[in-house]
Amino acid sequence: MSGKGSILRAYRYATGLLEPAAAGLLLWRQRKGKEDPQRLAERRGWASIRRPNKPVVWLHGASVGETVTLLPLIARLQKRGFAVLVTSGTVTSAKLLAARLPAGVVHQYVPLDVPRYMRRFLDHWQPELCLICESEIWPNLLIEAKRREIPVVMVNGRMSERSFLRWYKLPKTSRFLLSCFEACLAQSHGDAERLAQLGAPRVSVAGNLKFDVPAPPADPDMLAILDGMTTGRPVWIAASTHPGEDELVLSAHLALKPHLPKLLTIIVPRHPQRGPEIEALALANDVAVSRRAAGGQPERDIEFYVADTVNELGLFYRLSQVAFLGGSLVEGIGGHNPIEPAKLGSALLHGPHVHNNAEIFAAFDRDGGSREVADARALAEAVHRWLSDPASARQAARAAAQTAHRLGGAINRTLHTIEPLLMRVALGQRDLS
Repeated sequence: MSGKGSILRAYRYATGLLEPAAAGLLLWRQRKGKEDPQRLAERRGWASIRRPNKPVVWLHGASVGETVTLLPLIARLQKRGFAVLVTSGTVTSAKLLAARLPAGVVHQYVPLDVPRYMRRFLDHWQPELCLICESEIWPNLLIEAKRREIPVVMVNGRMSERSFLRWYKLPKTSRFLLSCFEACLAQSHGDAERLAQLGAPRVSVAGNLKFDVPAPPADPDMLAILDGMTTGRPVWIAASTHPGEDELVLSAHLALKPHLPKLLTIIVPRHPQRGPEIEALALANDVAVSRRAAGGQPERDIEFYVADTVNELGLFYRLSQVAFLGGSLVEGIGGHNPIEPAKLGSALLHGPHVHNNAEIFAAFDRDGGSREVADARALAEAVHRWLSDPASARQAARAAAQTAHRLGGAINRTLHTIEPLLMRVALGQRDLS
């Protein structure tokens, strides 16, 4: 293990030695609702389905945002005849992918980064190529793939300033791990510069794949029903909210009520299991609330609607004139993807904490499609401004849609760059029956 540095050797040793603790961690996460009990073995590298008898391209994204980002690549790779394996690490992402993956694409939970788990996973799936989304740099995954000569490419690569500073303190470790990537296709020039400075040998800028992801779908029958329920009402959505933001959204709603008596506020928690606590918060403030997971609908007497379900954001974005993107009014999250509501006709609002999507929000802000708000009062004022002036809201929504369209094209640049690897995979097709 020379050249990897003492820290990496210690990590390898510790993750192997603490394998029993990893199994305990999975059981603890299962009790907390963070693991699927029916598929827990997948997190230990045991496959739940046979390997397809053709070349396998493995794509990995950590959670909802990353896996949705991979959808255009998944579709294009499947169209070319590759078997596609997608992994992610969260229950929410698995539920979303179950609804949005093309037929024939396999999803598995990614194993914990324990040497034996990774070896077990790779021994079964034997992928000919691995595409890792954004900034998932797991030492055992990369080392085991390198030992098997599996090319690994970072797609939609991201290296925030905060992550860069952490990795910069570990120069030998970062240089070795990034050298395991055949190529790093960065979202932006800033990401590319930081990756190269950390030691990634082959870095290029492909752009952000999120701009090429199709708008999230909506069931047309349900859309017609809910559109009928909300016609004539000013509607806005607070999407992907986190603890600490729910209170701010409710405060903004209460401030808006005297000015917009028919107002409907839709709140979609990032983690649907928090729906009951948000409902309780609204009830404690004498707000008429219903919760979708409990069968509630946004009836005329409902003013606060908790949409605590999975894979329905496309439905609620289509009902809303204004969308606030959560994870941005509380520190530590970094702001969630604004591209989906931009493609579906919403004017956009966000808080100041958007470091995970800083360049995207900056582009929307510059073009007039989004505005930054600092707190609940500013949120209420911005929502009121747009809901009371629909023409201005439509203008902002058009600007957001135009920005999203202008910044697309990363899918073609990504496929062009990895084409030699795809050709190598196709030419190396083998019979594994």
